[in-house]
Amino acid sequence: MVEIIPYQTRWPAEFEQIASAQRQALGDLALRIDHIGSTAVPGLPAKDVIDIQITVARLDGAVIAALESAGYTRVEANCRDHRPPNAEGPESDWEKVFFRPPPGQRRTNTHVRMAGRPNQRYPLLFRDYLRAHPASAAAYAELKRRLAEHLSDPQRYPEVKDAAVDLIYFAAEEWAATTGWQPGPADA
Repeated sequence: MVEIIPYQTRWPAEFEQIASAQRQALGDLALRIDHIGSTAVPGLPAKDVIDIQITVARLDGAVIAALESAGYTRVEANCRDHRPPNAEGPESDWEKVFFRPPPGQRRTNTHVRMAGRPNQRYPLLFRDYLRAHPASAAAYAELKRRLAEHLSDPQRYPEVKDAAVDLIYFAAEEWAATTGWQPGPADA
């Protein structure tokens, strides 16, 4: 079952603590480490899972080895992000490396993506758009609550949610074009 809980003020501090340890493990391999997903949007209800994006120059063995040495477990089946309709460019633009947390660490999803690829930009734009548009964030929260409540198969939650996320993402792209949005400094 997917459980959506009210926004927790502890989430940013939990991200900071985890990102600090990831920064120590990765050093210069991490170009930036960002708090992404619903827990990164103040006031937005979410699953109690901190989503983290580590941006790297290359998806290579050095990054994987560093995170595995820090206790992270790679999930090889989760190696690609959802590609929005009409996305241009090669399939490789949507590749990533995904990790579960070390034993004893709170629940996280750590996504490692290459700098400059669309799948690296997508979660930063999505997060910033929701932060700047509370009505869209509230509508998204309601969608997530209803999906969690009514989907009989929790494994389908991300699949169904992706289409709705794309609708917000397309609006966010228009917002980015009119405002000149660029990713700000890294969160950690």
